[in-house]
Order: sequence, then structure tokens, then C-alpha cells
Amino acid sequence: MEIIAIAAAVIASAAALTFAAAYATFRIGFYSPLPRKERDPLDNYVLPPEGDPRRAPAEKIRGLITSMSERVFEPITIESSVDGTKLFGRYYRVADGAPIQIECHGWRGHPMADMSGGDKIAREKGWNTLVIDERAHGKSGGTAITFGVKERFDIRDWAFYISGRFPESKIVLAGVSMGAAAVVMASELELPENVSCVIADAPYSSQRKMIEKTTREMHLPAKAAYPFVTLGAKVFGKFALNCRTPLEAAANAKKPILFIHGEADGFVPCEMSRELDRVCVSPHELHTFPGAKHCLSYITDTERYEKIVSDFFEKYI
Repeated sequence: MEIIAIAAAVIASAAALTFAAAYATFRIGFYSPLPRKERDPLDNYVLPPEGDPRRAPAEKIRGLITSMSERVFEPITIESSVDGTKLFGRYYRVADGAPIQIECHGWRGHPMADMSGGDKIAREKGWNTLVIDERAHGKSGGTAITFGVKERFDIRDWAFYISGRFPESKIVLAGVSMGAAAVVMASELELPENVSCVIADAPYSSQRKMIEKTTREMHLPAKAAYPFVTLGAKVFGKFALNCRTPLEAAANAKKPILFIHGEADGFVPCEMSRELDRVCVSPHELHTFPGAKHCLSYITDTERYEKIVSDFFEKYI
């Protein structure tokens, strides 16, 4: 009996440690508590001192954010068809009947910062935009960021909302980083017919590859840690992290996709867009930007970026 008691205690301790590790990974990677404080999108772009080479890009980004933040928008709320989560978006009207770009920010990002360049391109074309707070971000509900697993369906819901309200308008799905991965994942779903194309700036090809890379950079054993990450997502976030990847979705894509990636991206490697480009079955293009870091291709070479996007739109809008 004593041996049984000891074995039971060991098993209980191991289980407790397993769930503690899983919860820790959930808090680090996925958890976003409510209520959330309103963040200033300029906070991540403090100006370096004069003479610092980072100052000019920071000034450019701050100018884009300020310009976007000053625009008047219509607040919109819908419910996710996946689980009823409240989803919040900002609708910027420019012209009735014009194309509408649905814009999706990155992991723990701010839409006013992440999408400020893409929004400027759309605005200058006379397009309307819907800038969303993804689940577990900003004014949207939910406490678990799901790396595209649920976000892809939220994007589909936004597309159907826009299509129902503006049936005469063409729709573009655009995203950066995690938002880019999510729009790629949404591209294989049954979307409204007026969704014309997808723009994915710095998407990852695999949740697992992305998480293992980040784990290694934290000087932790990536292969050993990953099972705890997936357990944390399942138990505490209520989603299966591995159920679908952007790579699998691209191999089944139904909409044209424009892949853009900075060649100096140290967060999401440029090779991930090359992987997506190799398997994508819908009409697609890949353009890489030498010297551009994560989601900074637009800032690095604005003229080339705008031309690439404009040329792509001419083909599919």
C-alpha cells in the first residue's frame, strides 16, 4: 500500500508540474486578459536621438500612425460564428461602392501601427477600409490568441458582414505577421464571391516552426517545450494549435495571394513566405525586400512596395 501511495504521489506531482508548465506557456504565448487598457500605437515607436539611423524610419512610421489615428471611423461589432466572441472593427468610409480592404494586425500588435502603411495605400486609391481588432486584442473579446486557428474564421465572418452590407464592393483581405498568416488560412475557406484577393506581409508558414524558433531564442529546449505549448493551448485556450497551418491552407487556397517579406526579417524568417509560395495553388506572387526587417518592407522601399501592390490590384480587382 505504501508503494502505491508513493506512486500515486509521484504521478500527481508529475501531472501538476505538467499542467503548471502548460499554463506558463499559455500565459506567455496566448493569454490576453480582460479588461484591456487602451494602448497608444505610438508607444512602440519612440524617436531615437538625432543621428541614429533608426530615427528616419521611426519618424515615417509615427507619421503614418498619426495620420491614420486622426481619421473618423464607424465602430462596428459582430459576433464570431466560432464561439460568439465579440469582435470589434473600425470602418473608414472614403467612397460608396469602392473596394473595401479588411486589415488584420499581428500578434499582440496594434492595428493603427501594424496596418498604417497598407491603410495609406488603400486610402490613396479611394478605397474604404475595415481595420479590425483581432480576438484577444484591443476592444475585441476573448482572452486567447490562437495564432490563426480561430482568427481565420473571424476574418471570414468579417468578410460576410462586409459582403452583406456592401454587396457591390470588391473585398481584399490584408494582414501582417500573424494577421498575414490568418488571411492565408482564411483563403481556403468558403468566402463571399466578392472577396477578390489576399495580401500577406511577413506570414509564418507553421505555428509550430514559429513557436519552436521563439523558444530556442529564449534558450529553452524547443522540441521538449512544444508539447507543453500545445497542451496549454488546448486546456486553457480551448483550441487545437496544430489543427491547420498556413502552409496547408496555401496548398488549398481559393483566392489570389500576394506574399511580401523582408529579407532581413529576424522574427518571421523570409524562408517561410518562400515555403508558402512553393505550395500555393491559387494565382500568387512573392516579392522580397532586401534589408527589410519584420513588417518593414513598406518603410524600407515605399515606392516599390506601392507599385507591387498596385500592380497586383490591377490584376484582380
